[in-house]
Amino acid sequence: MTERFVKHATFVVERTYAATPERVYEAWADAGVKAKWYSKPETFEFRVGGREYSSGGPPEGPVFTFDAVYQEIVPQQRIVYTYTLDMGDTRISVSTTTVELQEVAEGTKLTFTEQGAFLDGHDTPEIREHGTGIMLNMLGDVVEGRA
Repeated sequence: MTERFVKHATFVVERTYAATPERVYEAWADAGVKAKWYSKPETFEFRVGGREYSSGGPPEGPVFTFDAVYQEIVPQQRIVYTYTLDMGDTRISVSTTTVELQEVAEGTKLTFTEQGAFLDGHDTPEIREHGTGIMLNMLGDVVEGRA
């Protein structure tokens, strides 16, 4: 029998971008812009109750599936969504994510907070936090015009 367990964790990643809150928000709200720094969604309904769905991975596998529902959207200020992440047929995590945007002298401070249930050791909070940092760096490249 396979051991089943859940590791609960919260992590926060912050970035400050030399871009307006409107530009950073657009990078989350527009599927075409989001595809430049995240993945191209197969379904993208950026509204409260709307769904974002994408799947993909390396050619040799496995396929990862991101399935999110937007819970709250305050334009240029806050995005809250819940999501599951699957690896093939295996659910590896369930999370709630809050993205906060704050105008600062340098541009926009983004605070990304994820509260997750990481399932059966298939993923860890440390790996997810590291990947989130890379993702937010790519977002910075887009909103600051380097991508």
